[in-house]
Order: sequence, then C-alpha cells, then structure tokens
Amino acid sequence: MEPIRPQHTLHRLFAGLVENTFYSELGVCDPDVVDYLAGLLVDFVHVDRLYRLRDLKGRRLEQVAEMLAALADDRLPHAEDHDRVVHKHIGDYALFWTGVYPESLRAIRRRHFSDHLIDYVAQGKRSYAIASELSDEDTRPPSSLFRRLSEQFEFCVHGLGIVRRGWESGDPLSCKRTTDLLY
Repeated sequence: MEPIRPQHTLHRLFAGLVENTFYSELGVCDPDVVDYLAGLLVDFVHVDRLYRLRDLKGRRLEQVAEMLAALADDRLPHAEDHDRVVHKHIGDYALFWTGVYPESLRAIRRRHFSDHLIDYVAQGKRSYAIASELSDEDTRPPSSLFRRLSEQFEFCVHGLGIVRRGWESGDPLSCKRTTDLLY
C-alpha cells in the first residue's frame, strides 16, 4: 500500500488538527513530535499499517502480547533493525489506541485475552524507550524523537484525544465537517 502523500487532503487535515492542538491549545512547540503524531494518524488510516506485523503464517499480529512474543521468536526472519521496528510499532500502536480510541481498549482486551493484563501506556513508553536505545540520530526517526515520545507519552495521549474530538466535531481550522473533506 502506497503512503498518503503530504499534499493529500487527509494528511493536511491531520497535520492541521495536530498542529493546532499541540501548538495552540497545549503550548507544545516540538515540530518533530507534532509531525510524527500527524504522520502516525495518517499511516494508521490503512488497517494494513495498523496491523503491519505478521507471524510465520502471515497472520497479522493484533495484540501487543503477540508483538512482544514475535521479538523472542527465533523462527521469524530478523533484519538488522527488526527489534527497533517492532518496538517502534508497539509504541505507535499503544499510543494510537490509548490516545485516539481509549474506549476500544476494553473491547480489545475482552477479544484478546493475552492483552488483558497489558498496560498500554506503560508498554508504549517502554517500547519507545527501547526503540530510542536501538536507534541513533541518523536513523529515521532519530533516537531523540523516540526518547521524547517515551518521556511525554501521557501528554501525547492527552493531545491525541483532543485531536479526535476536533475531527469529530468538525475541522476547527475551516469550520467544515471532517466527513465533508473525506467523502
């Protein structure tokens, strides 16, 4: 699946909502974090990207517990940066669900018993911290960004909740309904 280009309406919508929320409402002046969060929302529009990790049989991994188990599975092919990619994805996945759809976590935990005891906030922070240790400043995203995402995880969760309320109520930047932009 091809990534959504920065000029696409959806990308501009999420970038505007995230920028407005973090810069204006929350007073966070960290363009790298803001850009990352907008990119995360755009990326996870495609369900294939939300569930990009697969097991040996090609089934998508929908539980954080399964994703963590994949890290220890020696049967899976491991590229040089495999652990960093998996920890990045776990951090992204946990941030997305806790920030954008926290009410869905109860359903996820009921449906996937192995995630029942996982604290998504703690695991998201931990995975971003590990991704930071497995990265350097030349990797994309750089280690310093993962470190900030780990340290500010709860704040990002709060901000993404505000972003969601913004798109549900309509685009505050143009007073158009979000659904009018999408359909």
